[in-house]
Amino acid sequence: MKIAIAGTSGAVGQELLRVLDERNFPLDELILFGSSRSAGTSYNFRGKSIGVKELQHNDDFRGVDIAFVSAGGSVSLEFAETVTRYGAIMIDNSSAFRMQDDVPLVVPEVNAEDALNRPRGIIANPNCTTAQLVVALQAIERISHIKRAHVATYQAASGAGAAAMRELEEQYRQLTNGEKPTVSKFAYQLAYNLIPQVDVFTGNGYTKEELKMYNETRKIMHSDIEVSATCVRVPVMRAHSEAIWIETERPVSVEEAKETFGKAEGVELIDNPSAGEYPMPLDLSGKDPVYVGRIRKDLANENGLSFWSVSDQIRKGAALNAVQIAEYLIR
Repeated sequence: MKIAIAGTSGAVGQELLRVLDERNFPLDELILFGSSRSAGTSYNFRGKSIGVKELQHNDDFRGVDIAFVSAGGSVSLEFAETVTRYGAIMIDNSSAFRMQDDVPLVVPEVNAEDALNRPRGIIANPNCTTAQLVVALQAIERISHIKRAHVATYQAASGAGAAAMRELEEQYRQLTNGEKPTVSKFAYQLAYNLIPQVDVFTGNGYTKEELKMYNETRKIMHSDIEVSATCVRVPVMRAHSEAIWIETERPVSVEEAKETFGKAEGVELIDNPSAGEYPMPLDLSGKDPVYVGRIRKDLANENGLSFWSVSDQIRKGAALNAVQIAEYLIR
């Protein structure tokens, strides 16, 4: 197996290196690509130092089996033909191709088989908040169709990249020292604050992030589910949280929900409120599963359930999901 990563120096690219190593991914050769700024740097992988090549329109992808591309939507659009020209499967972490009809949008726990039908040689990774959501929803969908879901997200700084994480740390340091905080990666100061906007607003008052959750969930689950989301950036370093309300076709008891979550692929149940046990991002950063807890009946809907979910969005929301797609293709 000859594997490539484009966008190696970013937060997701770095996580891809870790996930490939941790999961003992079967590869014989790894090629790293980056921008002109990162070209020439090197990273250690399984005891070897691998230099980063500049991503260019040439024949560098000849012989590559799978290419993980995580360099932003504009780069993905520009280089898709270059990456796939000689038969490489492009697993793309940007939003560039997610809603295109001839590109499968895949979360392996939900719709792995979709990855086998890829007319353009491209498989899209969903938005991080969507990936986390559909893994949890699919567990309930197996026992009763979900008609609608309302979601409030609590999205960590890391969702905006490594520079955003550094900015949050710097803001806390500056404020502690009585300095004016640097505001660059976000529209407003994030430290000691919440920002009820992730991505840009659209004409209907929803942000693009919120509409991604609507459209991507329906595509991945092959469902007519209605999704309404409010996405909020919170001063957490890493791992997104979601408060989720669902309405099913028939009533689902808390006990039944716990049982199906406990058996679901990719889900870990942490639900013991009397002992103060529930998922929290501080505890779960760097871990693979989608964690679910605080499961309870929705007091406003007899066919409703409410629950809480936490997942490391750099892993399951990006790098891990991409590697799981590749593992499925190899199997």
